[in-house]
Amino acid sequence: MAKGNKRKFGSFRYPIARLENDSDYLEIKVVEYQAPGFETSDTGQALRLQTSSESLKKNKENILGTIFLPVPEAVTDSNGVSWGENTLNGLEAAGLGIVTGMITADTVGGALKEGGEKASETIKQLTGDKGSISAINSIFASAAVGALGGNTSPESILARQSGSILNPNMELLFNGVQLRSFSFDFDFAPRDERESMEIKKIIRAFKVSMNAKNLSGEQGEQGSGLFVKSPDVFQLTYKTGSKNHQFLHKFKPMALLNMAVNYTGAGTYATYDNTAPVHMKMNLSFQELNPIYSEDYETEEGKEGTGF
Repeated sequence: MAKGNKRKFGSFRYPIARLENDSDYLEIKVVEYQAPGFETSDTGQALRLQTSSESLKKNKENILGTIFLPVPEAVTDSNGVSWGENTLNGLEAAGLGIVTGMITADTVGGALKEGGEKASETIKQLTGDKGSISAINSIFASAAVGALGGNTSPESILARQSGSILNPNMELLFNGVQLRSFSFDFDFAPRDERESMEIKKIIRAFKVSMNAKNLSGEQGEQGSGLFVKSPDVFQLTYKTGSKNHQFLHKFKPMALLNMAVNYTGAGTYATYDNTAPVHMKMNLSFQELNPIYSEDYETEEGKEGTGF
């Protein structure tokens, strides 16, 4: 039997009462991680990178188990993207124009000809402007000072010489996407021995699933220690009874980055006769495997509730 099958655990829940009958709750599926890899054609040529979410769906999500927990007290989601300041002064733009002309030329000779013509035209335009001449002189002066061991920028020389600087044409430009992170806090207060054992299984399941596997090969033979296998990942879903919650946000598959368990949740150490603590607190910190895009809100999952 494959090692992955031995890690399957069915389902655990807290409280023991079946939350999925008529309550709001958080369903956490533990899924065996599938490497995203590449999507290839019949000829074996790589067409594009796959995402981890696509890979999990394509491999039918090898679900190892499901954990049912109450909805945390704090339910929040935060979407963000990265923007940053960017500058491009006139001299840089002129140089960019010259290089662009050379790149788009059909031949090497055409590139040199195009670059020469662009450079000649640009120099004529710049030398007709006193400010441009000062800026060019500042660049050469800065290079000369640098060769002598100085540390003076063209901008500072230009500012001292003429009291002006090159227009930076500053703009705020899109830098990239961000991966969303989520943190959940859960309180465990077992009411009987059976419930305390269920909590113990839940804590252990998270610990087993979040950590890397020291295995190699498809059948899970003990490895030589050269490689470790990726931890399992988690698919979280807010539910109402047997249906998805119709208002709260959705999640993409996530990795469990950190787990912290406080076995003295009441502020003091106290246990039942079976040594189970009377009050425990668990914090889980997740991060999604893939970023959110505008098109995700057009998918079947994204159209539910407020989307992702």
